[in-house]
Amino acid sequence: MGRAVCKRASQLEYFDVVGGFDILPDMDFKVFTSVEEVNVDYDVVIDFSRPESLDTIVALSARLPRPVVLATTGYSDLQMDKINALSNTIPVFMSGNMSWGVFVLQKLVAQATQYLWDSFDAEIIEKHHNQKVDAPSGTAKMLADSIAMAADPKPNFIYGREGTDAKRKPYEVAIHAVRGGTVVGEHEVSFYGNDEIITLSHSALSRNIFADGALRAAKFLQKQKKGLYQMKDM
Repeated sequence: MGRAVCKRASQLEYFDVVGGFDILPDMDFKVFTSVEEVNVDYDVVIDFSRPESLDTIVALSARLPRPVVLATTGYSDLQMDKINALSNTIPVFMSGNMSWGVFVLQKLVAQATQYLWDSFDAEIIEKHHNQKVDAPSGTAKMLADSIAMAADPKPNFIYGREGTDAKRKPYEVAIHAVRGGTVVGEHEVSFYGNDEIITLSHSALSRNIFADGALRAAKFLQKQKKGLYQMKDM
């Protein structure tokens, strides 16, 4: 994703990559491996790495308080506390998925839930490449949140099913994670009724959609005050 962001930035007039931060410094621009090494100024940080990088970003922001786009998934509750604290000092944009299409999918899932929740069973399936480390995906969790916000009574989320007592319980929603090959990202929410099925889905055909969303968020943050922002704000 870092390479995808750099490639897309090079194709647009508004953006200029002035540096990177990685354990593998093999890019065409200066790449730093520690906070202390960073000696360039910048307008925004875009992070597509791993949750473990959050402390580095916090330390970097303490040195140079600039807006941050967090496009990483899998944060713990403690890390979310750090992100909220960071947003009290600088503008922070955070989303489990930077795709505009996924944002629209969330809206459609919430609307479908309002109409179908009483008489249909809902399930979430997400598919990603075999190197993705967190499951379920951040996007699957976002779609689960869309169901939860619209559902009454509230759903009980489980992760997959197994054993001999796996009969579906009322208002239960299972999230299933598939890992294989080079799948960029596929998500579907299906509502199963009597003799009919409604499926809402999104397929990412390249990483460009996430890079474009992150760059759009970076530009959006330039005009914002400190705080925590999401796709709905942009």
